[in-house]
Amino acid sequence: MAGHCEINADIAGPRDLSVCDASAADNLPIATGPKLSLLMVSPADLPELCESVIRDAMTDSSQSQKNAKNTQRRKSASYRGFPDETLVSFAPGQFQIALLRWYDKSRRDLPWRAKPGEIADPYRVWLSEIMLQQTTVKAVAPYFEAFIRRWPTVRDLADAPRDDVLTVWAGLGYYSRARNLHACAQVLASGGFPQTENALRDLPGIGPYTAAAIAAIAFNAPATVVDGNVERVISRLFALETPLPEAKPQIRALAARLTAAARPGDYAQAMMDLGATICTPRSPSCPVCPVENFCGAKLTGDPSRFPIKQKKSGRPVRVGFAFVLVEERSNGPHVYLRQRPDKGLLGGMIEAPCSAWVESNVGRFSVTEALVEVFREEMRPPHPVPLPAGARDRCGSDCDSGEWIAAGVVRHTFTHFHLELTVYAIRKIESDGIVLIGGMWAPLSEIGRFALPSVMQKALAKGLAALRHNMPG
Repeated sequence: MAGHCEINADIAGPRDLSVCDASAADNLPIATGPKLSLLMVSPADLPELCESVIRDAMTDSSQSQKNAKNTQRRKSASYRGFPDETLVSFAPGQFQIALLRWYDKSRRDLPWRAKPGEIADPYRVWLSEIMLQQTTVKAVAPYFEAFIRRWPTVRDLADAPRDDVLTVWAGLGYYSRARNLHACAQVLASGGFPQTENALRDLPGIGPYTAAAIAAIAFNAPATVVDGNVERVISRLFALETPLPEAKPQIRALAARLTAAARPGDYAQAMMDLGATICTPRSPSCPVCPVENFCGAKLTGDPSRFPIKQKKSGRPVRVGFAFVLVEERSNGPHVYLRQRPDKGLLGGMIEAPCSAWVESNVGRFSVTEALVEVFREEMRPPHPVPLPAGARDRCGSDCDSGEWIAAGVVRHTFTHFHLELTVYAIRKIESDGIVLIGGMWAPLSEIGRFALPSVMQKALAKGLAALRHNMPG
């Protein structure tokens, strides 16, 4: 045990002690109560540790009684603590050792994650964390790799036109992230990456979770990282009866007590991997869990009941119209597109002209009203009168230009609502005298280079099909 010393202590309550070298503690037993044994510490930390042990041993019994109550609450699965009740009934250092030992053997191989022994690249960590906000690893991986191929450094990304960034991002959702990503890249390219949580939070698009994740993973800072996976793990460890989202402050406080001072980046990723692969939302794999001996939810016999969540009301339905205009030109068909305002949903992205999206229970407006709203400032002379909905459900080869065709309905789900867009399509020719201003005519063959979000790709595909055109793959 060169470089380490041993200490056995019976203290009045659990102590938050970090283990400096997890790899040297293969024989460390797991404690289930306030008795700590055979903790490995560096010699430099020994004086402070001994002083703290003596100080704790001399405290009165009130702390011990409180800890005993806390342990009983966990065992009865009725723990309903508040943010200031963050005492744990096991040694955090031992939990960290068990988790990191498992992580060293079972870590996920992710395209943005540094290999064992490598130094994490802050650019890759930052890029992946922005993409992973509200998005799964499976969905993010191909987008991350596309970004890295095209913009291998933060300077490359900062120098790219924003529309190019939005185009490559298209389909990943939450498009304000892409705008903030580009703005943040420009700050980072000139000033470098800050290494503290507070400084990182000052950057565009970086909130508390992302700042903590970057600080821990990229710079090995002992930051408390709490995402959805970590929330689930903490809720089960302590069998928290407080429902989410009410329990969030309590979960964060408990997570802070467990956060490792040694290898904090690996610890943060280990907690995420544990939640993603073993402590899953449904049917957690408790028999192979590396920290099952610490888990309060397992004692209840129903760990999948945790975390407890408040019942959510159903998503409302919004409705609107989308209009697909195709102009037949000598060099091939062109589609009329517009850019959405920067502020608001799908800000800065490209769309087929759309009406406002209104709550379905508020009342629907007619397609004629929608056309007036959408094209009153853009179409000269005024828009053609549409056919009544359902009057024509597809366009034959002899379809006249200048008629709006009811192409069908597309449905899309956003975080807070469902959307139903009724799509109308029209074919026009260059010589029909109708001029559109404010948008752009995009060659259909090049439609893939535009930043079209998923819902707009659906709408365009529906409208093009009604005009006997195929949406390029």
